[in-house]
Amino acid sequence: MKIELECISCIFNQALRVTKELKLDTKVAKEILDRSALMLPKFDLNKTPPQNATPIYQEISKILKVDDLYSELKQNSIKEAKKFIPLSKEYIKNSNNKFKTATKIAVAGNVIDLASEIRFDLKDEMQKVLTTPFAIDHTDILYDKLKSSKIVVYLADNAGENIFDQIYLESIKEIFKDIKIYYFVRSEPIINDICIKDIKKDDPLYHVASIVDSGVKTPGLIIDDMKKEAKELFKRADCIISKGMGNFECLNEVKNYPIFYLLKIKCLVVARELNLKLGDIVCKSHNHV
Repeated sequence: MKIELECISCIFNQALRVTKELKLDTKVAKEILDRSALMLPKFDLNKTPPQNATPIYQEISKILKVDDLYSELKQNSIKEAKKFIPLSKEYIKNSNNKFKTATKIAVAGNVIDLASEIRFDLKDEMQKVLTTPFAIDHTDILYDKLKSSKIVVYLADNAGENIFDQIYLESIKEIFKDIKIYYFVRSEPIINDICIKDIKKDDPLYHVASIVDSGVKTPGLIIDDMKKEAKELFKRADCIISKGMGNFECLNEVKNYPIFYLLKIKCLVVARELNLKLGDIVCKSHNHV
């Protein structure tokens, strides 16, 4: 998905949000905004929003001399998300359609997004998502695809969201026991995306998936930027589950991949692309209308 004019102002506003989230003093905040503004004319209209946004975040990191801008916020998101593990598992246990409920729980975690112009309360969102139908519902197609899959690539999104991914992947492994799952994370810190250093060696995710450093440094997966090993896995995958808007923005125009998008719509550009509205939840097959 190519960047649109609304995305340019959104990305600049993301720089402003960094200054507020990190409680920077006015002088430093102005320097960040000045530098960000100078970078806007360099945006390439033939590239995706995540590709255009990445240099701004890299520049902010240089100004602040910090590699991981949202390190503390990411850990807080993970800690907060863990509180919902018992409730999430209870919902799945009591559901008449465990796979669809688990899929919805994965999408509920997608509200944890520091780059989004809209913020959602996680507790409220859990209730809403579980009682709201998918605006695009290809869960049956995804289920059938997983039945015939041996290799599944799962594209992670934000820190904290990984806890809900873990619950979802546990459900998938329980239903489809022979599947091998590869959990792709970012190579370096970018916004609040989960990256390789955020996954500890004792993380429960290792019980259900192999953690893969994708090599990607943008807040959305760019196929050409992947490490050789990751790219080979991606191309061999029988099924690819893509979480969040950034991954959707980077992949929705690629051809011939068995991708399923799981996301909550948090911006008007993505809403327009999918002919949906803000707040809608989506489980969409890349290869089905």
